Amino acid sequence: MDKRDRALDLFQEAYEQQMNGDLERAISLYKKSLAVLPTAEAYTFLGWTYAFQKRFDDAIRECEKAIVADPEFGNPLNDIGAYLIEAGRFDEAIPYLKRALAAPRYEAYHYPHYNLGRVFEKKGLWLDAMHEYREALKIDPEYSVAHRALARLQAMLN
Repeated sequence: MDKRDRALDLFQEAYEQQMNGDLERAISLYKKSLAVLPTAEAYTFLGWTYAFQKRFDDAIRECEKAIVADPEFGNPLNDIGAYLIEAGRFDEAIPYLKRALAAPRYEAYHYPHYNLGRVFEKKGLWLDAMHEYREALKIDPEYSVAHRALARLQAMLN
């Protein structure tokens, strides 16, 4: 088995443990995967696991490593934005979310739009928030949290 296959096996096992709620085991396995072959994905998912534990500074550090490993990967940019939102650091989140929207390698552009909406909503910029929620829904019309957020703001403004 080559390094890439070994790292991928460890990554997949870590993800399974994370989804099963065994976060400490997931962290250990993500770290083992990174020791075999550092990847932006493994750094990002390790960060996500830390975020499950509300360890946002650790999560951000791992996502920063992911950005260094692959500057075109959008997931860690959006994730840092989301973690900064959770930490109440709204203005700091905006540049990361905008960079996620411009990332060439990303499959979920609706997330940074939604997260920008969250930031604008927290800042009282309701029309900007509604615009971002609509943008998220253009990309993923089934994204229920964006539907709820948009409906909540529309009701509030009526």
